[in-house]
This record gives sequence, C-alpha cells and structure tokens, in this order.
Amino acid sequence: MATRFGYTLMTEQAGPKELVRYAVGAEEAGFDFEVSSDHYFPWLSSQGHAPYAWSVLGAVAHATDRVELMTYVTCPTIRYHPAIVAQKAATMQILADGRFTLGLGSGENLNEHVVGEGWPSVADRQDMLAEAIEIIRKLHTGDLVDFRGEFFQVDAGRIWDVPDQPVPIGVAVAGNSGIDTFGPLAEHLIAVEPNADLVTAWNEHSSTTTIGEQGSRAIGQIPICWDPDREKAINRAHEQFRWFAGGWDVNADLRTTAGFAAATQFVTPYDVAGNIPCGPDLDQIVDAVKPYWEAGFTDVALIQIGGETQDDFLREAAPELLEKLRAASS
Repeated sequence: MATRFGYTLMTEQAGPKELVRYAVGAEEAGFDFEVSSDHYFPWLSSQGHAPYAWSVLGAVAHATDRVELMTYVTCPTIRYHPAIVAQKAATMQILADGRFTLGLGSGENLNEHVVGEGWPSVADRQDMLAEAIEIIRKLHTGDLVDFRGEFFQVDAGRIWDVPDQPVPIGVAVAGNSGIDTFGPLAEHLIAVEPNADLVTAWNEHSSTTTIGEQGSRAIGQIPICWDPDREKAINRAHEQFRWFAGGWDVNADLRTTAGFAAATQFVTPYDVAGNIPCGPDLDQIVDAVKPYWEAGFTDVALIQIGGETQDDFLREAAPELLEKLRAASS
C-alpha cells in the first residue's frame, strides 16, 4: 500500500473561514486526506483560536470533492456524550459522500474540563472510551437503542439519518494494552509517534484487521514549520508549538494554556528545532517523516505550524514536498 499524505486543519491556529479555505487549498495542492483537531482551547494563547471543529468539517465537506476527512481526534466521553458524537459522525459521512472517518481518543483535560465534570483517571478514561465506541456502533445501525452502562446511559436513542456507507472508526493508542482494548473496536490505528512495535502488535492481535488489508490504516501525524527563513520558522515553532515537547503523559493532564506556558517555559527555540523540521529545506522534512512509513504507517498527516503561513505553504511548498514524499516512500 502506497503511503498517503494528509494535511492537518489545526483548529488551534486558525479561524473557521480560514480553515475552510486552507482545506480547499490542500486538496488543490494534492494532499490525499485532511484531518481536523477538535479543541475547545488552543494549547498556547499564542495560537489564538479554537472554532468548533464539526461546523468547520461540515463546510469543508461541501467545499472539497476528493480528499478524505477525519477527526484527529474527538473525545466522545466528557465534553460530548457518545450519542451526540454518533449523530455528528453520521451526518458528516452523508455530507462528505462517504469520505469521513471518525478518529477517537481519550481526550485532554485542556478541552474536557470546561463542562465541569472533572478529569477521570487514565484507567477510567480508557473504559469510558470503550463504552462510548460501543454506543456509537449501536446507534450507527439506525436501530432504537436503550443502553445502561457503567458510565453512560442512552434512553430510546436513534440516528434517523444513517449514511449508506458505515462510518469507519480510528482510535488513538499508545501501547499494547490500548490495542487489546481498542483494536477489536476500530478499523484504524492512530498514533503520534512512528512506533513500529505498535503497528506490529496491532497486526499480530487476534481481533484486529491487518494494517494495509481490507482498508485498515495506521495513521500518524507530524508537525513541521516550513518557511523561506529558517530563523523565523524556528521562532514561530517555539512560540506556538513548544507544548509538543511535554509528551502526551503530561499534555493530557494540563488544564489551561497558562499551564502549558509554565510547563514549557525553559524549552528553547533550538530545543524545538531539534524535534521539528524548521525552514525551507524540503528534504529535511522528508527525512523527518520517513520514520513513519518505515514503521509501517500507511498515512501521515502534516501540521504546518503558523496559521498565517498556510496559504504560502500550500502554494509554494506543498506540491513539491508531496512529490518528494511520494518518491521517497515508494
């Protein structure tokens, strides 16, 4: 299976109208798919945005024709009840004419705290996610659903507009226990690190579909900061993306943008540049993405850092970068 390359609609760094414009530009530039974050808060105040991802995706579905669309990722447990996520995903699949994938994860405190329901332990968040997926699957049959679980209740729920093509589900996992729990519940693996062991474990599990077969995918994501001026790229990546240095064990639990700013106050611009390719060198970006396809990932979404740089990136860099990525990965 040839590696596919995607574009990230990063809701934390652009407003809703701009995101729709970038989505159209990314399709024209030749990206294979587009993923959207689903945030209530940006990671850092310097990013400055957090529009409602599902409204944006609905508009993107009508503004584009070819690219596949995906949430990367939605938490269906606290801020959203899983019955509501089931309805949203079914509607998106209809609007997108079968191009939509529901990407799910156990969430971050940054976004989920706003509804005042507290922040559960990791174990509870994982159990809640598994129960939420069960509910979503039941509702996507179009049948009337009554459900009493440990965490959620559905009273006579039904999705009235069910797409002809079922909504595939991808789940973010980080280790073997996650694969044991979620592999049997999802079509696709989502991960933010190029971990070959994760792909192998998924493929060897008795209850998963082998990645690369029957449409099953391993979908990764990587930030880049293209700019004709390398120093500008480094400074922008530091200003807007140094939160990435915290790792997901930390990132999942911090509550506010101020918390992320404090946790990363000693991260230097060159610390960030050591982990994120910055500047005009497209070959450097290809080298940074390469570990994903070497690890067995079928799909890699790029995040171009800096909302104000998207038009230039899509026009000046993306077409050539995609050519280089496809040539290197083939």
